[in-house]
Amino acid sequence: MHTGDSKSLTLCGGEWLLFRFGILSECSEVYTVSWSGFRRRVASLGAVAAALLMVGSLAPVAVAQERSPRVLRVALVQEIDHLNPFTASFASSTMVGRFAWEFLTLPSSEDATPTGGVAESWEASEDKLTWTFTIREGMTWSDGEPVTAHDAAFTFNKIMSDPKAAEANGGYVENFEKVTAADDRTLVIETREPQASMTALDVPIVPEHVWSKVGDMHDPATDGIDVVGVGSGPFLIAEYRPNEIVRMKANESYWRGAPAYDELHFIKFENADAAVNALRNGEVDFINRLTQAQFDSLKNEPGVETNQASGRRYRELLMNPGARNAEGDEIGDGHPALRDVKVRRAIAMAIDPKVLVEKVLGGYGELPGGLVPPIYADFHYEPTDDVRYRFDPQAANALLDEAGYERGPDGVRVDSQGRRLEFRLTGRASEDYAQRASDYLVSWLKDVGIAVTKNLVSDNEVDETTSSGHYDLAFSGWGTNPDPDYILGKQTCAALPASSGSSSSNAFFCDETYDELYYRQAAELDPAKRAELVKQAQARYYEMVPSLVLGYDNVLEAYRSDRFTGFVQQPEGEGQIMEQTGYWGFYGAKPVEATAGGDGDSGLSAGVWVALGAGALALVAVGGTVVVRRRSSIDDRE
Repeated sequence: MHTGDSKSLTLCGGEWLLFRFGILSECSEVYTVSWSGFRRRVASLGAVAAALLMVGSLAPVAVAQERSPRVLRVALVQEIDHLNPFTASFASSTMVGRFAWEFLTLPSSEDATPTGGVAESWEASEDKLTWTFTIREGMTWSDGEPVTAHDAAFTFNKIMSDPKAAEANGGYVENFEKVTAADDRTLVIETREPQASMTALDVPIVPEHVWSKVGDMHDPATDGIDVVGVGSGPFLIAEYRPNEIVRMKANESYWRGAPAYDELHFIKFENADAAVNALRNGEVDFINRLTQAQFDSLKNEPGVETNQASGRRYRELLMNPGARNAEGDEIGDGHPALRDVKVRRAIAMAIDPKVLVEKVLGGYGELPGGLVPPIYADFHYEPTDDVRYRFDPQAANALLDEAGYERGPDGVRVDSQGRRLEFRLTGRASEDYAQRASDYLVSWLKDVGIAVTKNLVSDNEVDETTSSGHYDLAFSGWGTNPDPDYILGKQTCAALPASSGSSSSNAFFCDETYDELYYRQAAELDPAKRAELVKQAQARYYEMVPSLVLGYDNVLEAYRSDRFTGFVQQPEGEGQIMEQTGYWGFYGAKPVEATAGGDGDSGLSAGVWVALGAGALALVAVGGTVVVRRRSSIDDRE
């Protein structure tokens, strides 16, 4: 028996047979020897031990010590909509994609400036219309096939040619004229106009030999392991059980080097409270999207570390402005009064974002402005006092009166057709924010003559109803990238969905003035001039208010510091860990190694221990027999 002291062993003497066959539960003859002494004694057994190994019923059986997989378990309180990277839109889904497939280039962990991925270098022509990317040499897919420029060309061409494949990332390629692979290591992208986001194409590069066999991007099979299981990122999708788990395994051939642990699990929880309890109990190792109360309660929890950071996400209230598809046909069943910009502005004036930040977010957030959060200061739009929507119910009432919406006998306003201003408010039942903020909105809008019915449903039902236009008001939000092109592109006429139910558009916004500003910023390569155009585009969106930004959450995260360390923040030292614009947070994590016993001469290597029955090592020597039990590692206990 091992005493727990790495320098000595407690051994069982002459009653080893009774101990071996379970007649005695412990030894009466016990003595302690040093480890070095034990080794000398084993060496002295010589031929006796060798002969014993040949005895039939008493012959020990060699057992290879297998280490349990080291697993980082992450709680998800948001559902997965798709693993297919061409159609995935949920933050949880795109996060999984960032681990599974490398990008051409990606934002660095240090400061989010572009760094190499599939491409090791890139160069623009003098007129900025042709970009040449040199593909990294020696990269392979997880099935052993080489990663080439042909894979990248296929990925972009698929998005350019198939509207269904363009749902998630179509905005990046709208300006592309032609994409070709000159050879295995040379990718050439030609654009119609200069494009400022060419080193910030947030598009997972997929293997052509797998995805070229996919006929329909809406086929549920595109979320299956046979399709999504072949990747090039730090982790590979190994198992997917909807609303239960996404299991990823470390990519041993990943070009930056394999992760320091074996598997990364994303485990679905119905709500954040259940996930917090799981963290406390050691059932998961990481959780994000914490409420203020949950975050504060975990600050002094033993074995738990918390992280607060400025976030890259914004929260918004969608106001269905008259949903249409790309052909201009009306879709959904939004209330027609919301097509009136005066109604949408009145709603904005009836809402107090300061209360939402202070009461619902517990002060862990920032007051709203434009679509780009303050963390990206160069592109953030801050409304001036003369145009900012302030909490002013009196002004909201006056605007609704001016627009001709009169109050009925019960205080609820009606439109010119006599239809009541009664709106459905859709939100995620799993989300604390939607549960609490909806009560405020119901009360505030009642005060200005608008009746609101709460409709809190599952994540996927929220996605289905909002992407198909079957909503009036809805809580939503998006993660933004260091380059603003993606989030601005989601608001253009070109982003309107090819069919009802696709996720290409955000708020069904289509405005000629906004589009002109968007395309001007996209082609402007002077950073200062581009930043000004980005702010002007946001100002137009703010004026037309197809959605109202409600605030910017601080990122509130917690993890088991007694199990994992080394989580990388983006930006370095001050940013978030989960849901980054990259994979650095979990890729850099390392298991906390066991300290008891050390790793040196205190244990036998795998395959050396010889066991009798349940794992005892019996050695016969002059003067007695010893029984040694294998030391348990921290992995066994987990």
